[in-house]
Amino acid sequence: MTETAHREDLPKAYEPGQVERRTYQFWLDKGYFTPRIDHARQPFVIIMPPPNVTGELHLGHALTATLEDIMTRWHRMKGEPTLWLPGTDHAGIATQVVLERQLAAEGLTRHQVRREEFERRAWQWANTCRQNIIEQHKRIGVSCDWSRDRFTLDEGPSRAVATTFVRLYNKGLIYRGERIINWCPRCQTALSDLEVVHKEIGGHFYYIKYPMVGNSGYVTVATTRPETMFGDTAVAVNPEDKRYTSMIGKTVAIPVINRPIPIIADSAVDIESGTGALKITPSHDPVDFEVSQRHNLPLVNIFRPDATLNEEAGPYQGCDRFECRQALLEQLEKEGLLLRIEPHVHAVGHCVRCDTIVEPWASKQWFVKTRPLAGPAIKAVVDGRITIIPEQFTRVYLHWMENIRDWCISRQLWWGHRIPVWYC
Repeated sequence: MTETAHREDLPKAYEPGQVERRTYQFWLDKGYFTPRIDHARQPFVIIMPPPNVTGELHLGHALTATLEDIMTRWHRMKGEPTLWLPGTDHAGIATQVVLERQLAAEGLTRHQVRREEFERRAWQWANTCRQNIIEQHKRIGVSCDWSRDRFTLDEGPSRAVATTFVRLYNKGLIYRGERIINWCPRCQTALSDLEVVHKEIGGHFYYIKYPMVGNSGYVTVATTRPETMFGDTAVAVNPEDKRYTSMIGKTVAIPVINRPIPIIADSAVDIESGTGALKITPSHDPVDFEVSQRHNLPLVNIFRPDATLNEEAGPYQGCDRFECRQALLEQLEKEGLLLRIEPHVHAVGHCVRCDTIVEPWASKQWFVKTRPLAGPAIKAVVDGRITIIPEQFTRVYLHWMENIRDWCISRQLWWGHRIPVWYC
């Protein structure tokens, strides 16, 4: 005979939460999510893209987890040794921004509470978020092996990060150098290219006269950022541009501060763009930085970490970058050096975390050489060992990999992995 539940044991209404919790606990107790090793069979293993400990899961996480759970359960039902490895990401800059906002609500900054207290709060926040994220995943029934749950700041992952850094450094794939990086003035840290989102905004082209030194002539340059003129180290023209042939090798003076800079010839200058004369600001523009490397030009940084102007800006020292722009334009107009202004729409980089306009900045940071690593990745796709679906994105992938730039891996943060380098 089968045992029939008494009427009083049956709930008056179906309560899915209780049923789901009881069923999930049954799966855990039976060890259904722990892989059974079988060396005769090909295992199926996936790693959960670790959610950031910046809050709770959202619908995007739920969708991703559902798709991964479908694949995991299907392979498990086929009898394959199956592992879905769960984890969470410390999310350095994203978590630090969240914590700084919490401090701001208390009228504090991280510098006021000091590093030790900031890290204590960060760990407390991370542990709370981790537990919430784990519980949310369990509530939607994901079949992870929770005995292997990892956090990216656990001892094992941290040791792996340090070991990998040393290994790549010894292979010559990691170096410290001065290159153009993305700098967030609010977060006050370097950013990778993936941490910058470009937005089209309405700006202007400002046509500015640079007086010649030694005569009454001038060269007109067009720029969207007149305040960066204080970091100029040359004006470049195309050697094929007959308008400027006689000026190559001569000198102009930067308006307001009157610092002399040379007129140089470089074939990278577009004759049809602007006036055909390009102000070269190596410390604050990636194209200009490359020009400076070819011509051995000095680097002049004009910004403090918070994007206020430093002593190189002369009378504008201490000004906010955008306030400086307005004041400078008024001065240029007063001196008769502002020729005209034209509307111009262009893409401007913003910090993906705080939406602040980032500054291109020549800075000493740590980089990974990406081209030696991109080569095998390109070959794997070209040879057909890796297939990208949908196929149309193969071109996108190859273009990205063929034009890849060295990856800036250093950050000026208090929360996260530290680069294992010490100076004696």
